[in-house]
Amino acid sequence: MNTSDTTSTPRVALVAGATRGGGRAIAVELGALGSVVYVTGRTTAARRSEMNRPETIEETADLVTAAGGQGIAVPTDHLDPAQVRALVERIDRDHGRLDVLVNDIWGGDPLTEWDKPLWEHDLAKGLRSLRLGVETHLVTSHAALPLLIRRPGGLVVEMTDGTAEYNGTRYRKPFFYDLAKNAPIRMAFGLAEELKEHGCTAVALTPGWMRSEAMLEEAFHVTEENWREATKQEPHFCSSESPAYVGRAVAALAADPDRARWNGQSLSSGGLAQVYGFTDTDGTRPDAWRYMVEVTEAGKPADDTGYR
Repeated sequence: MNTSDTTSTPRVALVAGATRGGGRAIAVELGALGSVVYVTGRTTAARRSEMNRPETIEETADLVTAAGGQGIAVPTDHLDPAQVRALVERIDRDHGRLDVLVNDIWGGDPLTEWDKPLWEHDLAKGLRSLRLGVETHLVTSHAALPLLIRRPGGLVVEMTDGTAEYNGTRYRKPFFYDLAKNAPIRMAFGLAEELKEHGCTAVALTPGWMRSEAMLEEAFHVTEENWREATKQEPHFCSSESPAYVGRAVAALAADPDRARWNGQSLSSGGLAQVYGFTDTDGTRPDAWRYMVEVTEAGKPADDTGYR
């Protein structure tokens, strides 16, 4: 059993890449469990990253605290090992433990040339996206895992796009994106082998079609309140889910004393909702990956009946 589940000491979590989207929602849902949550990113009240979005890590920390936890914002570039080591040393000084590590760092969408083959894709942008989506996870795990394995029951969540089952037979083009999103699945598999002797668990987790801030505002020009208006442009967007859905998936894993049953597996928000019983903010349980196969790829008309 996870010793962090048998004590009154608050769970301590690090959500790396918590400025917006799924990372922010994960941090907030962990906060709702009463956790101390360190939230990191490069966009702060003082400066923006190359994503050039207004959301900040300070806002995320405030949302965590409002949800019932303690949010602590630490500006961090996860490509800089010294910054990441300093972050982990701070967590160690403050709490002497780390119970949950979520690697949600990405930021590669603006660098991705979606319709170009490898030889036409800008090489510098492609390599940068791999650094952001792969190297950051490695740097963070390298620094944080010695703290996480001090106590049995620790959880590592590698966030990605797509399950091993789905991605295993489909090319998630373009080339650099495919590599960046399949690597975390393999990371979770490898870490599971290395962590099990310490009584810790590693999983890969994907949301479905997530209604991130950028997806709503930049792709469809809608808000979370009227998101279904976007189905007039893209009917299959009916299968989408809010960021809170994957946040609740991580919270369910963190609260499960039997989480080791998932060790090394590739999971989805929709799949875990069927096991743990949580819902999205509208009370439904979207199953986006099943919808993708059975409706979108099958060429059927958009209809989320039976997929929520």
